This record gives sequence, structure tokens and C-alpha cells, in this order.
Amino acid sequence: MSRNTSSFAERNQCIRVACVVFHVSKMSNDVTKKKGKAAGEKKAKRKAKRRETYAVYIYKVLKQVHPDTGISSRAMSIMNSFVNDVFERIATEASRLTQYNKRSTITSREVQTAVRLLLPGELAKHAVSEGTKAVTKYTSSK
Repeated sequence: MSRNTSSFAERNQCIRVACVVFHVSKMSNDVTKKKGKAAGEKKAKRKAKRRETYAVYIYKVLKQVHPDTGISSRAMSIMNSFVNDVFERIATEASRLTQYNKRSTITSREVQTAVRLLLPGELAKHAVSEGTKAVTKYTSSK
């Protein structure tokens, strides 16, 4: 019984110490925040953090397929998550294939094989043909 009580007391002490440390660090942060503010100075606006999404590209494809259809922000968020997920899966599989073949560079061949492994049947064929077309277009424009 005394063993449990001592461990409880030790935990309580640790919690108190953590609270004191947190309080002291919070006070020091408050002091540093208040420094350097003159009476006539305006508070500078914070620059919004940029988020990289596929929203523009998803929207362009949507307009190619269904010109009169819109998309909600929630649906756009879901589509963006989907594209990120598929990208990550293909990249992971291509990386694995590169390691199996004892190479250090992911080439279009590894990406193509990863797509064939990940996507089912007809979808893989279409993805491979579109990818080949994109690579050909890119190399011809160089």
C-alpha cells in the first residue's frame, strides 16, 4: 500500500514540476512577445501559409469531361486526398522496385510497372498509355 502511495506522490510531484516549467516558459514567451511595440506601429498582417494542392488540375480535368458541372470544396478536398494517396502508393511501389533491382534512380519504367501492379486491368492500360503520351510530349518539347 505504501508503495502505491509513494508512486502516486512521485507522479503528483512530476505533474507539479511540469506545470511550473510550463508556466515559466509561458511567462517568458509573453515577455518576449510584448517587446518592441511602439505606440503608432500597426500590427503587420500574417502572410497566409501556402498549401500545395491538385485543385487547379482536378478542376481543369472536370471541365474537360463535364463542362457544365461544378465541384464543392469538400468534394475537392476528397479528390485531392485521393490523388495524394495514389501518388504515394505509386511512388512507394516504384521505390521498392528500384531497390529490388539494386538501382538508385526511379525511371519511367519503374513507375509504369508500379502502375501495372497497383491498378486493375483496363484502368492500368489507360494509365500506362496516358503516361507514355505525357512522357513523349515532354521529351519532344525539350
